[in-house]
Order: sequence, then structure tokens, then C-alpha cells
Amino acid sequence: MQSRIILISDDSNFFDYVSPRLTFRKSDELYRFNFSEIPERLHAVEYSLFIINAENKHENTLQLLEMLENQPVIVFEFNEDEEFKLKVYQRGVYAYMTLFTPESEFEAKVVSGLNIVSSFEKANRYREILVKNNLLTQNNEVFLDYKSILDRELAKINEESSSAVLAAISPNEKTKFLLQSNQIETIILNNVRKNDLLMNYAANKYFLLLRDANMDFAQKIWEKITKLVPEKIYAGFANVNSKSREQLVNEVLNKLHESINRDYFSVSQVEPAKVVTGNFKFYRQEFNKKLEQTITPVFYLVQQKYNEKLYGVTIEQTIGEGSGNLSIKGKYAIGTFKITSPGLSKINIDITYQKNSLTDGEKVQFPQAKRISLEPEELEEGLLEDLLQQFIAEFKQEVSNDYT
Repeated sequence: MQSRIILISDDSNFFDYVSPRLTFRKSDELYRFNFSEIPERLHAVEYSLFIINAENKHENTLQLLEMLENQPVIVFEFNEDEEFKLKVYQRGVYAYMTLFTPESEFEAKVVSGLNIVSSFEKANRYREILVKNNLLTQNNEVFLDYKSILDRELAKINEESSSAVLAAISPNEKTKFLLQSNQIETIILNNVRKNDLLMNYAANKYFLLLRDANMDFAQKIWEKITKLVPEKIYAGFANVNSKSREQLVNEVLNKLHESINRDYFSVSQVEPAKVVTGNFKFYRQEFNKKLEQTITPVFYLVQQKYNEKLYGVTIEQTIGEGSGNLSIKGKYAIGTFKITSPGLSKINIDITYQKNSLTDGEKVQFPQAKRISLEPEELEEGLLEDLLQQFIAEFKQEVSNDYT
């Protein structure tokens, strides 16, 4: 793989001194520039090893190091300067050499630096493939296919028996329009470690996987992030603890919306308990109001959003007294998302899947059937939309691929 060695100096004698000491591979190229030429040529010299002659050019060298962030740079001086040496290492320089550095060490650093350049180029090509296949965002290191990423990482975590925390992150319905997505992404990525993974879930909504971390560490990171975001954002956290992807996603989304709801009720000074107290008739009225103001509009939006995007599948909704139902129907399968209010304290969401035998039409209940129980105040638009999107995605993945 071709790499470049860039020599930078305003003293031509430096070029004559260094060039014979360089170890080249057949594909490597050598360029020589003055300090004044580099700013205009930076776009053309990426994936390069830079060797800078800093003798009598300390300020110029420090300015270049700011511009060449993350590039492997060897700083060379004829006479060692301890104070300057400390400054360049603080700016991430790869190596500091002088006239008295053994040639073998100099050559070793050059070869090692070229290997780093090749690794950067390979990583960037891999990144371009991920972006091209819509698995990674263009501007930030945010993964778009959170399911495959989580499945892969959870397998590693379980195999290594290591600790990890998953977070769901989002602004509320009001502040999400005041924040740009790349604004949130940049702040998060600048304040987590390289092995932590940020994944997109929905517009301005993310999953953050913190490897080798516990809840205390996650909370400290979150406190740091929230201080930097100009608007209020929220998070829900869960320890991985050998849980499945589905369990983790449900847990962190529920905790995220609990966090949003707590803030909402605190600001509006509404006591959640009032929703669930009183007689059954009052509670039924409150649930019917929830059907009208929250469930039906969200069902309609999801139905409009997905009905024409899923080939061979239709989405239907029905609203009755004390229940709301959204169904996904394919040729050989049906999925049902049903919301009911069985008592004074809970709202139940029952998710079931049925498939027809390809031979005799017999209906077989899927083992993935599950129930989610929520407090009445927990069922708000954001959480309901999240659960419906997950329900549709699971149907498409687990059912539609085989039976529609």
C-alpha cells in the first residue's frame, strides 16, 4: 500500500542529511516542502509520515502539529531542547529525534511510522465501505444498524464475562427541535472512549454502549456530557449482565422515558398518582382520553409511515372501548400490538405473532409473544413510537423474511 514521507524544513541541508537515512518500501514516495507550503497542501498529503526539522522553527513546528493532529509526526532537531521536547510530546508527536539519535533507532521509527500510516488508510477504506452501505454516518462515528452492532458486542461481552452499560439517550419532544443531531453526536463522541460505541436509534435518539464500565462510571460520563449540551437531554441506563439485545433495549428505553416523565411531572407539578387513583369509572375515562390523545395519533403516524414501505405487508389499526390494536398482516403471518387497561394501576401491551403453516394453514403461536406493563403516566408518545418501531422491525426480521 502506497504511503508518503513528507520532509518539512526551510533548510535545504536537512533534506540532504535525512534522505540517505530513510528506509523506503517500493510503493513509498518522498516529498519535500517548506513550512509555508504545507497549509495549502494538507488536503493532498493525508496518509503520510511527516518528518519536521524544528531547528530554529519551534513556533512553526507547534503550529503544524496542531494542523497535523492524529498524523504520525517525527520532530527532528540538531540539538536537544528538553522544554520544546515536552511541548511536542504534549501535542501528540510520534517521536522526537536529534543528531545524536542512533541511525538504527531513526530507521525503526520511520518504518513503524509508515506502518501506522498504512493502518490509518486501511481503517479509512473500511469506514468508507460502512458509510457507503449506510451502516455508519458520514460526519461522525455513529453506527446506523444498532441491532447488528449490539448483537456482535454483546456476544463479545458475554464471552469475556466483562462488564458494560447500555444507555438510551434523547432530548424530550420540545428540546429535540432545538438540537441538531450532529451536535449531540459530536459532544458524546468527544467525551467517551475509543472503544465505546454510539448507535443511532431514531431522529436525535441514540444507544451508547460503554465497554468495561459500571453504573458509577456511566453516570460520571453522563454528567460531563449533559453540562456540554446546550439543551436538556435525558438518558436511561442498564447493566448488560448477560441480557439479550431485546431485553436491554426495552429496559433502557423504559428508563429513558421514565426520566423524561419525571422531569415533565416535576415541571408541571402534576402528581402521577392522581392518574391512577379514584374509582374504575374515572380510570376508564382517563384511559379513553389516552386512547384519543396519544395512542390513536401515534398508531396513525406509524401506519402511514410504514404501510407502503413493507413489501407484501399491510398495517391496520382498530380502537375499541378500553383497548387499542395495531396489526401487521402478511401472506403467511400476522403480528399484533394490543394495548388494554385491565385495572386501576397498569396499562398492558401484549405483543403476539402468529404464522400459518405453508401446507395446511394451521396457525402456530410464536414463542416471542410478550407483555409489557406500564404505569399510565409512562405511556407517552415517544415511548409508544419506540415500542411500535421495534415491534415492526422484529416482525420484519423474524417473520416477514420467511413467510411473506
